[in-house]
Amino acid sequence: MSGEFEGERIVITGAARGIGATLAHDLLGEGASVALLDSLGEALADTAARLGREFGAERVSAHVVDVSDSDVVEAAIAEIEARAPITRLAHVAGVLQMGRITELTDAQWLHAMNVNTTGVFNVTRAVARRMAERDNGAIVVVGSNAADTPRQAMGAYCASKAATHQLVRCLGLEMAEHNVRCNIVSPGSTDTDMQRGMWVDDSGRDNVIRGSLEGWKLGIPLKRIAEPEDVSEAIRFLLSDRARHITMHDMRIDGGATLGIR
Repeated sequence: MSGEFEGERIVITGAARGIGATLAHDLLGEGASVALLDSLGEALADTAARLGREFGAERVSAHVVDVSDSDVVEAAIAEIEARAPITRLAHVAGVLQMGRITELTDAQWLHAMNVNTTGVFNVTRAVARRMAERDNGAIVVVGSNAADTPRQAMGAYCASKAATHQLVRCLGLEMAEHNVRCNIVSPGSTDTDMQRGMWVDDSGRDNVIRGSLEGWKLGIPLKRIAEPEDVSEAIRFLLSDRARHITMHDMRIDGGATLGIR
């Protein structure tokens, strides 16, 4: 749907690679200008340069930001707003923290919570304040189907995502009077660097699709792992005016891996 986001100024966190980079490409193709945020400076610069060559450098800005640092986040959002009002936000940034709960260190626990939960708080707070002043906007946060489904050796990740889901729902309730919609997209296994980093050998993809009785993990009924484009499509729908009457919703993109059960 070319041109659907014509004239929009959209902030994307976690934009250096994976889902965030794919989303940036797709939004640019639909007419948006994008502000890309990520802590991976080199990868972010490469992605911004590539997108700038394809769509025009004037439509792409890059900002090296640690979303867990509220001061840095506020400064970046203020800089972006000084150029043009932010009309929509896609918060994709997140980290995977593996480890059994009894074996996690304080640092590992805090890292997951600081990025996956506090990072969402920092970014959505900064953007939502400005959207509320204009009585218009849309926010989509990438969560996880692990927010509602227990996983072995993923306690910190699951807990951080569960907290984030409730944060976004509460934000959506508070922002409804300002015509700012807040929704969640919850991927399951998706073909990204994060997912591939969990695989120990070339059978990783097949093992995820098959599931594991020993690990208390269902397989994927649709028999495929999501591509970043699948998640981007869901985010773009919820950001768009096609979803104008949808807020506080959690759209799960996992091929049926959690059987639609919460």
